[in-house]
Amino acid sequence: MALSLVYLPTISLALTFVCICKASLTDKICSQASNPSLCKRTLTSDPRHRTEDLRVLGEIIIDKSIPATLKVKTIAKKYRKGSPIEISRADECIQLASDSSDALRECKSLIKSHNRFNISTLGVTASAAMTNLETCNDDYGKREPAEIKLATGVAKDLISPHNQIPRSVGGQVSAWSSLLKGSPLTPTMVNTLVSTPATSLVELERLYEITVSSSDDQKVSAAIIFCGASLSRGWNVQEHTAILITRLLSPAAPVDFSGSESHLIGYAPFLNVLLVGISSVDSVQIFSLHGLAPQLAAALMPICEVFGSCARNMFWTLDAGEKITSHAVFSNAFTLLLRLWRFDRPPLDNVMGDFTPVRSHLTPEYLLLVHNSQLASLENQPNNQNKTSGLSRLSRPSLTEPIVMDSFPKLKRWYRQHQECIASILSALVPGNYVHQIVEALLNMMFRKLNIGGQPLTPTTSGSSSSSASETDNSSSCLKLPAWDILEAVPFVLDAALTACDHGQLSPRDLTTGLKDLADFLPASLATIVSYFSSEVTRGLWKPAFMNGSDWPSPAANLSLVEEQINRTLAATGVNIPCLSVGGNYPVTIPLPLAALVSLTITYKLDKSTDRFLNLVGPALLNLSICCPWPCMSIIAALWAQKVKRWADFLIFSASQAVFHHNSDAAVQLLKVSFTTAVGLKSPSAGSNGGVGALLGHGFGSHIVGGLSAVAPGLLYLRVHRAVRNVMFMTEEIVCILVHTVGDIANSGVPAEKMEHLKKTNCSMKYGQVSLASAMIQIKTAASLAASLVWITGGLNLVQMLIKETLPSWLISSMHQSEKSDKEAGGVVAMMCGYALAYFTLFIGTFAWGVDLASPASKRRPKVLEKHLEFLASALDGKISVGCNKATWRAYVTGYMNLIVCCTPAWMLEIDVEVLKRVSNGLKQWKEEELAVALLAISGPPAMAAAAEMIIETGI
Repeated sequence: MALSLVYLPTISLALTFVCICKASLTDKICSQASNPSLCKRTLTSDPRHRTEDLRVLGEIIIDKSIPATLKVKTIAKKYRKGSPIEISRADECIQLASDSSDALRECKSLIKSHNRFNISTLGVTASAAMTNLETCNDDYGKREPAEIKLATGVAKDLISPHNQIPRSVGGQVSAWSSLLKGSPLTPTMVNTLVSTPATSLVELERLYEITVSSSDDQKVSAAIIFCGASLSRGWNVQEHTAILITRLLSPAAPVDFSGSESHLIGYAPFLNVLLVGISSVDSVQIFSLHGLAPQLAAALMPICEVFGSCARNMFWTLDAGEKITSHAVFSNAFTLLLRLWRFDRPPLDNVMGDFTPVRSHLTPEYLLLVHNSQLASLENQPNNQNKTSGLSRLSRPSLTEPIVMDSFPKLKRWYRQHQECIASILSALVPGNYVHQIVEALLNMMFRKLNIGGQPLTPTTSGSSSSSASETDNSSSCLKLPAWDILEAVPFVLDAALTACDHGQLSPRDLTTGLKDLADFLPASLATIVSYFSSEVTRGLWKPAFMNGSDWPSPAANLSLVEEQINRTLAATGVNIPCLSVGGNYPVTIPLPLAALVSLTITYKLDKSTDRFLNLVGPALLNLSICCPWPCMSIIAALWAQKVKRWADFLIFSASQAVFHHNSDAAVQLLKVSFTTAVGLKSPSAGSNGGVGALLGHGFGSHIVGGLSAVAPGLLYLRVHRAVRNVMFMTEEIVCILVHTVGDIANSGVPAEKMEHLKKTNCSMKYGQVSLASAMIQIKTAASLAASLVWITGGLNLVQMLIKETLPSWLISSMHQSEKSDKEAGGVVAMMCGYALAYFTLFIGTFAWGVDLASPASKRRPKVLEKHLEFLASALDGKISVGCNKATWRAYVTGYMNLIVCCTPAWMLEIDVEVLKRVSNGLKQWKEEELAVALLAISGPPAMAAAAEMIIETGI
């Protein structure tokens, strides 16, 4: 027994393996142990020790230590008898031994890591395992059983204090260290560097230098490394990695380069590796989160322009024998570019609601505008600031000149065609021109196996008598044209194919097969497919497609289950809506273009080679389905759930957005649940603690209610708010719910029975019945939530409209229901409502404009804020009569002015002094002299005279 327990103490020896030189590893490790012979026997008894690898030897010790801790647990169970105290001590020792074994299992995963942070964590984890065993000894004290005392005594003898994990890796040279020392990029090293994040900027910059100065093979290997763990999970170097990738996507022309074509063509294999490596959903999100989407878009546009202008017969052969064409490089760059400017938003999203949300401005022109603005800001930085910056010289963009869309005529032409497709139906195709020839060639390729009654799908040139051989040659030559020319013809191809299917010339199955052939031939055509079908769905000119299983795929197998789960999932979150199902035997139909699009997506296999293309089509399909009449969204979810069952929860989550698009009451319910959850009031989806954790949850599926994955209300709103059309309605509801929540907060400390008694007896609420301090904390939380919801719902335009019009209208209107019910409460709720609105107004202002004068958005602040202060001054002067409760009005004005003085004093430097004087005089009439003087004091030199006069008058 004692022999087995000694394996546990040697765990700290195993954890020092990462810090010991490789020469004579076993002997050197065991020389640090209190019992070297036992240590050596432990290691040499396992055949794995012959590898002489530090981490492998560490795993040997851990593998033998875990059973030893379990034996400690077994021994402690034998002494679980006698008095309650003895049983309690045994239970404590059992739990401690179990915790030790858990810690050792964690050590086993950490010891395999090449990340220095994880390696340094080993010492802490191992120390916790040993501390647990020592605590077992301390609990027993002098009455410790001899068997347990002997086992733990041996353990403590074998672990000496100096056998601790060093804080840094000192022995075994990591692959990144080898790279710094000049080691070549061998296949083994490349695999290690791909799976191990870099630990410093120096390592990344060394890799960058190798990339730009080495051979083509080394460039490709370096590109693979850049797109590996350093980008996906190198938290301390992730931004720098993304910046260097954008630089690599814009390589400089070689010194000896000459020729009429672009130098980018010579970098095709290297660029393709980078494009594929950063095409995942997570990678695109990483670039966006670090604000690098404009820089990445600026780097992608030249690649699209160049490779989209190359003929298809241009190809390159990789080391593995794989061939890539110019169309492949173009498609990878083009689809990635489209995802950066939210191409998946349907046309209807541009006309939704009273205001155009900020998100719809993410066009190519907007991205270039932001990119040029970033360049200008870098150029305007003082030289000394550039020198003292912590980022290296490589952190600056490689493209130093402003970029405009006119620099990319082919891309601009496609984008104009895309916008025309959204705005109106296609113009007539002129027979005989080059676009018509490409259309014919594509149709022949897509439906070459079909014989549609000898009738062509598009009009042919009159008098044509070419032989079938010449037609085949002509089609073949057309298909070798540049990608931009092919994309120009794709809308006409889609229109002809969809029309043929609508008229019965083409079966739905053949249509789907043809669309898949087109997408395989030129994956970039998926963008035009999405654009055309989305536009046609919103126009509503096509007859519905019956999803009956014979013509189109049928969702009948699980459609009712999907609708039921949507209802139950929303109910678990706190949103109760009428049954979604229309009836038992209602026809399952969706618009014809939508049926074609979903059928195309279902044909794709789920693998790495198609993920980047499905990542473009998938979001567009979901967003388009949301805008369609019910039950289109549930049909799409049911079809995909049949294909990929493991995606069922995500599909249900996505399908729930359609409910909020069609039912505004559901959105209001979700807002109410979000408020009650955030402030800690009773909620069906969370406990009573409230806060951000309860509001947003801990990821999708983190709450289980009745066997279903209940979605946290805040997380659900972040996903569904785009589906709500009327953003002004939502804003007004948010303000009303905020005021109502304040009343709930004020009454939360009073039992319901007592509150009813107070109302019946006309007794007033005492301040002691609700803690004002704790209530104000909840009110601040509610106000910050309300401001956040308004900001993400409508952006800057909505915030400005709310401050200029919505809030003054609310204050002017007659007493609100929440204030009427406050008469019995002695004005407490009314006062709290005023403070809540004050915090709310300040929060949305800071979200929109920032707190200083340097923000670009702050240019609009003086006009909006001055108009609001003019309203306050007019109301204080008596020129405007406010209808809300007087306590609410006073609390709002004094609270808002106090917050401005304390938090955003720079705002007042932009306001007309006469307006500020009027507000200060109104505050003085309320006996708020100190606040009035403070407001003038922060308003700059023009207000100093008025401040001095008020100080003299009031004697402050």
